[in-house]
Amino acid sequence: MKKIITYKICLHVGLTSFIFLSAGCQSAYYKTMEAFGKHKRDILVGRVENARDAQEETKQQFQTALEKFTSVVKVPGSELKTKYEQLKSELDKSEARAGDVSKRIADVESVAGALFKEWQNELDQYSNRELRRSSEQKLKQTQGRYEQLIGAMKQAERKIEPVLAAFRDQVLFLKHNLNAQAVASLQGELVSIESNVASLIKEMDASIAEANAFISTMASEQ
Repeated sequence: MKKIITYKICLHVGLTSFIFLSAGCQSAYYKTMEAFGKHKRDILVGRVENARDAQEETKQQFQTALEKFTSVVKVPGSELKTKYEQLKSELDKSEARAGDVSKRIADVESVAGALFKEWQNELDQYSNRELRRSSEQKLKQTQGRYEQLIGAMKQAERKIEPVLAAFRDQVLFLKHNLNAQAVASLQGELVSIESNVASLIKEMDASIAEANAFISTMASEQ
């Protein structure tokens, strides 16, 4: 019992230390970047660009994967093994792209949180009320645009997993059923998969448009 309690305490201390170290590393990173003239605002714009590009690449990857899935229902049974290997490859690529999108969104959230916290704290440093009011208004406007952007990004992100789940099911089923029955099953699910991919692409396009609008607005305010 004592060993279990000790383990839990150590685990808690370890996780807490990791969080503080991570926060410390981020703080050191931002300070280093500022020393080179790149502030949190610039980093945020850069990370939004990265997230946008990752979503664009993911959209294209899922379109390619869908084309591969569609092609399976048109091949003779003798070619199914080759098609399975192609589908598995496309699934792996799609999962990797999905992971990249999630990471890029997390990066955006991280620097945005640091930027808005710093901005809010610095409002108290103003001695001129008009300048403080102007800065506070600009902060609220930027936060509003950011919330709209991150909402669109997360909405698109949520559409990814249902598509991946459908792809995984079909690849797994085809792996163990390389025959005409498997092809018939794929054909039956194809309409649903196409609908899910179309919905995903629609959300991705909306998110990409929000990212472009955010980047453009931030650039015009510099």
